[in-house]
Amino acid sequence: MPAPKRPRKLAAEELFEYAVKCLAARIYSTGDLTAKLRLRAANIPDVAATIDRLKDIGYLNDQHFAETWAAARLANDGFGKIRVLNDLRKHRISGDLAEGAVNQAIDGRSEAELIDGYIERRMASQNLEDERKLASAFRRLRRAGFTTATILQALKQRAARPEILDEFPEEEPEEE
Repeated sequence: MPAPKRPRKLAAEELFEYAVKCLAARIYSTGDLTAKLRLRAANIPDVAATIDRLKDIGYLNDQHFAETWAAARLANDGFGKIRVLNDLRKHRISGDLAEGAVNQAIDGRSEAELIDGYIERRMASQNLEDERKLASAFRRLRRAGFTTATILQALKQRAARPEILDEFPEEEPEEE
């Protein structure tokens, strides 16, 4: 089996053209695009120059990326604040910028409203009649980025036997 081909290293102008093509296909954060360009750059200092050039002409904007990403994750996927913040951190967006983008995307809705929307959209057919199904729903909502106390309130309203939920821990597990 032949070794996989490595992409050709690109000079400064080719690197810029490659970056523009990448941005034409989808939006990138500065950190993500920098990592992608480092793999293709013949000279690593060309990456910083390319990033600066893209920012100067308005093709690369972390604030726009964060706002777009947060709005899409909340609207399309129905995720909670914690999940969206973690996703933005994975894309190398600063904490303050991520927090502002998520708060703007939430647009004053409470976490309870977000959970209700998530359950109606993604878990409507789930029958919450026994402890196992409640635990599964709880874990799913935690992965979706909601806080424990709000999850327990929402599940108690929907559970066939809400007293089961009194045994669930109300404190937040440690973040990884």
